[in-house]
Amino acid sequence: MARGQITVRAARWSATHPWRAIAMWVVVVAACFALGSMTGTKESKNEGDIGEVTRADNIVKSGNFDDPDVESVLITAPSGQLDQTAANKAAGVVIQRMRALGGVAEVAQPMPSPNKDAVIVRVTLKDGDGDGRVQPLLDTTAQVQKQYPDLRIEEVGGLSIDKALNETLGKDFKRAEMFSLPVTLAILLIAFGALIAASVPLLLALSAVAAAIGLAAAASQLVPAVDAVNSVILLIGMAVGVDYSLFYLRREREERAKGRGHVDAVEIAAATSGHAVVVSGTAVIISMAGLFLARDAVFSSFAVGSILVVAVAVVGSLTVLPAVLAKLGRWVDRPRIPFVWRLTASKGQPRFWPTVLKPALKHPIATLLVAVTALLAVASPALGMQLKFPGTEDLPRTTSVMKAYDRLTAAFPSTGTSHEVAVRAPANEAPAVKAALADLMQRTKDDKLFASDGLEEPRVSKDGTVTTLEVATPYEGGSQQARDSLTKLRKELMPETVGKVPGVEYAVGGFVAADVDYAAHTRDKLPLVIGFVLLLTMIVMMVTFRSVVVAVTAIGLNLLSAGAAYGVVTAVFQNTWAEGLLHFRSNGAVVSWLPLFLFVVLFGLSMDYHVFVVSRIREAVLRGVPTRQAVAEGITGSAGVVTSAAAVMIGVFAVFATLSTLDMKQLGVGLAVAILIDATIIRAVVLPSVMILLGDANWWAPKWLRPKSAKHASTPPAPEEDRELTPVG
Repeated sequence: MARGQITVRAARWSATHPWRAIAMWVVVVAACFALGSMTGTKESKNEGDIGEVTRADNIVKSGNFDDPDVESVLITAPSGQLDQTAANKAAGVVIQRMRALGGVAEVAQPMPSPNKDAVIVRVTLKDGDGDGRVQPLLDTTAQVQKQYPDLRIEEVGGLSIDKALNETLGKDFKRAEMFSLPVTLAILLIAFGALIAASVPLLLALSAVAAAIGLAAAASQLVPAVDAVNSVILLIGMAVGVDYSLFYLRREREERAKGRGHVDAVEIAAATSGHAVVVSGTAVIISMAGLFLARDAVFSSFAVGSILVVAVAVVGSLTVLPAVLAKLGRWVDRPRIPFVWRLTASKGQPRFWPTVLKPALKHPIATLLVAVTALLAVASPALGMQLKFPGTEDLPRTTSVMKAYDRLTAAFPSTGTSHEVAVRAPANEAPAVKAALADLMQRTKDDKLFASDGLEEPRVSKDGTVTTLEVATPYEGGSQQARDSLTKLRKELMPETVGKVPGVEYAVGGFVAADVDYAAHTRDKLPLVIGFVLLLTMIVMMVTFRSVVVAVTAIGLNLLSAGAAYGVVTAVFQNTWAEGLLHFRSNGAVVSWLPLFLFVVLFGLSMDYHVFVVSRIREAVLRGVPTRQAVAEGITGSAGVVTSAAAVMIGVFAVFATLSTLDMKQLGVGLAVAILIDATIIRAVVLPSVMILLGDANWWAPKWLRPKSAKHASTPPAPEEDRELTPVG
């Protein structure tokens, strides 16, 4: 037995000192969570350097403008024509009551819409921190609504939308927990046939998620976090935490079934499945580290959260899990679920997977061609993938504030999407800048790409060097017309007007600019991140299996499954046919950060299955079994564990496809599809076909990669631990 392995030493100590190990784990998890509660989460305010929009933001910041938050009270008719007299009376009450609030700096006079079907009252808030400032305004608006039941009076603004979105995300997070836990438990009950055995992986995963959320909050003081990071931690943590425990627990049960004692069974599980967990966790962490190369807040935040939860899950599976298993002993198989237990305890040969494998075993070339062709066909929609960052128009319309936002932008087009023109020039050029911006405003007046009622006076900094101007467009931020208006501003109008001022520096920012520039930034960084992940993944596989061919095969298979996942996400979300099924509104694009994040997650998580399956095949080859038979034994022997692990991941990811926000839906669908394809078509059809065709060449390695015990390049290496017990997995 490989007693020198750190996984074995850790398992032996935990198994012989179970209460200490369990107590230490509970203390560590509680301390991590408490640390996060004490430090709080520092939210990201900066997306990094992503092009012209960043330059625009920097110019605006250099002007030191006062940018108070503004809320709008919208008065419309529930149906039919608006009663102007009643609307004006209600507006007067809104003004009177809002001015009486302590957090309000200014309340503007009511303004009718161009079509006279709405009245708006703008409320400027005093400076302050926290969304709590908006609640008194919402309460006041609700009171006026009760006073005028024949009118529809509602509040819209950045703070009220953020408050509603945070509440929605909070509910989503709770719903994800509520549904993912029973789904995961049900799958584990089917896998183990016993309640305690099914509960152990779930509890470990939850403890890893809790600890990682606390650590991520503390880490946000160095790497600020984005809103979705906790959802990502839950998603990744539940998937890998359960998988790692499942591999370990299944192996420990197998060894006990052979008559080994509790401690011996735990040690063997540590030397085999424990080693697989370390390899898999390392692969996931390395893949996630590639996100830092993108150099922006979203990817950096996701990388930190994912790395922390995977690291905690690995540590937990190597320390507290052996302690729990040693302490439980045979009680881990209690209480048994009668019918399910008989199925899981059955020692008969499985029938399903040998049937699936038959085409690959008998006709590997034809099977490989058909499978690869099918996967390429599924991936083909990805060639037309469009990238967009979700905007206000993509937020769920289940909240009253978003319904009010739609009515506001319909009545007042200029309150929708605006481009922010930022200009910096020497103070003595201020008159020239003013004239240039006047010329710019005149040129946008009769242009259909811009809102005719959206012309506002420029703001000038106190030192006269920075000027900003909001140029509105009547179209939604994610529309092609909004992008066209941005292009016209940047390529034509700005150079022809502001660009002629001597010593000027200018840029166009705003939501549309951020959307366009972020998508371009992602496309630029994607090759770098992919190259990093491919290289590091290949190195991990080469070192693990001492084979260049196995490493190259792993890369090729992962690229196929990633491409297929991209194709499905593109086909589902860039079209409208699945809107009713998944309850979303298509914006004709994929979320800008998704392809890159999906790629690194898939490459990391797929190592779970690849390491486990190929290790079982390698074990058979080491015993002298012919390649074709070794492939059959390895895949059928590992099918139960791989199927259970994949089912857990798919179940957790599918829950995220039911959440409200478009980005979480796309992430859930993308990961669920990727794991489904990876665990079925890739591992049971493509992989066996490739390995059968390659034969002994699967294990080729240059001399520097072979261990001293390997005498022939065509023979899989057999280090000492391989001779004494089952290889990795």
